[in-house]
Amino acid sequence: MELAVGLAVTAILILVCLISSKVSSYLNMPCLLLFLGVGMLAGSEGIGGIAFDNAAAANYLGSVAMAFILFSGGFDTSWKAVKPVFVTGGILSSLGVLLTALFTGFFSWGFLLLVFPDSCIPLSWCLLLGSVISSTDAAAVFAILRSRSVGLKGKLRPLLEFESGSNDPMAAFLTVFMVGVVGTEQISGTALALTEYWVVLPLFLLKMALGIGLGWLIGRGAVWLYNRIDFEYNGLYYVLGVVTVLTAFSVTELAQGNGFMAVYVAGVVMGNRRFIFHNGVGRFYDGVAWMMQVVLFTMLGLLAFPHQVWEAKWIGLAVAVFLMLAARPLAVFICMAGSRFGWRERLLIAWVGLRGGAPIMLATFPLMAGVKHADLLFHIVFFIVLTSVLFQGMTIMPLARLLGLDAPLHRMPRMPLTVEETGEPGAKSREFVVSTGHDGRSLAELKLPGGALVLLIRREERFVIPRGDTSLAAGDVLTVMGSERALEQCEALLNGRESG
Repeated sequence: MELAVGLAVTAILILVCLISSKVSSYLNMPCLLLFLGVGMLAGSEGIGGIAFDNAAAANYLGSVAMAFILFSGGFDTSWKAVKPVFVTGGILSSLGVLLTALFTGFFSWGFLLLVFPDSCIPLSWCLLLGSVISSTDAAAVFAILRSRSVGLKGKLRPLLEFESGSNDPMAAFLTVFMVGVVGTEQISGTALALTEYWVVLPLFLLKMALGIGLGWLIGRGAVWLYNRIDFEYNGLYYVLGVVTVLTAFSVTELAQGNGFMAVYVAGVVMGNRRFIFHNGVGRFYDGVAWMMQVVLFTMLGLLAFPHQVWEAKWIGLAVAVFLMLAARPLAVFICMAGSRFGWRERLLIAWVGLRGGAPIMLATFPLMAGVKHADLLFHIVFFIVLTSVLFQGMTIMPLARLLGLDAPLHRMPRMPLTVEETGEPGAKSREFVVSTGHDGRSLAELKLPGGALVLLIRREERFVIPRGDTSLAAGDVLTVMGSERALEQCEALLNGRESG
């Protein structure tokens, strides 16, 4: 009976989260905020009355969820789009995160000394707070933009996607390091000198190097295995996908590397290489990642106590305002000095620094380690995330429009046709939008390159079977199958956009 009740409650919570994802677009806010709200309402102080205070379970489940979310983000990352902004994005996701953590940590320390002089909160605790809250969640930004059919001009989108996907490993590394520092100080009773923090650099280089190296090897190994193993049942290819994520994370952590970096790199490697069931595996990872986000945010909402979040409001508000108006902008402008991005792009990037579920999950590390005042830190972070999502989330689109960096978002409609590689990798499919320059021309008059085959045409809400004499209209979506070279030639010819 208890099992049935537990499963029923779980199903209800997930269903409510799924429904709230539709509501989020009308409220102009990321759905993760509503997921958190569902968890808080279902918690011990909400209408659900579910008591959940197991920090260790939340940390373990949260780490697994983040691994799948990061892998899916890496899988969806186009190396072709990221390559021009790789250096800038890499600096933002490493040095930018470090600077944000330092600025926020020192401000928090000064603010607590000024407002609560008897609190005895050490500098290391404040630097831990800065580390936890240092990563961004640009996925939340694009959820807002998509809900209003707004995009971003130039290379802003790939830069923000790459930064958000690769800065969580850095924040996780800094958090774990600072948890160790705070724990050491609690045991010894004395604070470490700032000069003793230098060990973070070689440790960072070692862990990240291992994460990148092992992630690349496991990603390439998974691609090789996919193309050579011959399962009798297609469903086993998706099971192999789950094994790949778990292997990348666990092996790297056992080797003392950064498991979060490893799963992200493995995802990038697999997403940009061709293997059997590539399209289906990608959709599977996307579904699993969304499932993990629902579980993660709802669980973190259950873990929070609303009255403690409210008690931390003044500290949380002060840190959130400094983070949005000073720490993030300073870090961005320092890291982007000398880049090709103009001041308008830098200003928008500085503002697009929403805090998401990763900081709240990272705040469970101090809880699990028994750090003093860990409850306060967790609820400060929770308040900062809520403030960031609400305030920045509501102002991103007006700022992009004010700076002239907004652009129409080209949505690719759902197509009732998918092409999957089930043997030796050969042709692949892609979708293109017909530009106004080809309006009224027949399909034969396009003179598509050899090896390119148009499978289906979508025109508004209906589908057209392609024939040579089919007349095209601007905005038609062509599903084309062919070799990579042929598809690149089609893209240049049609001047369309890839479906991603």
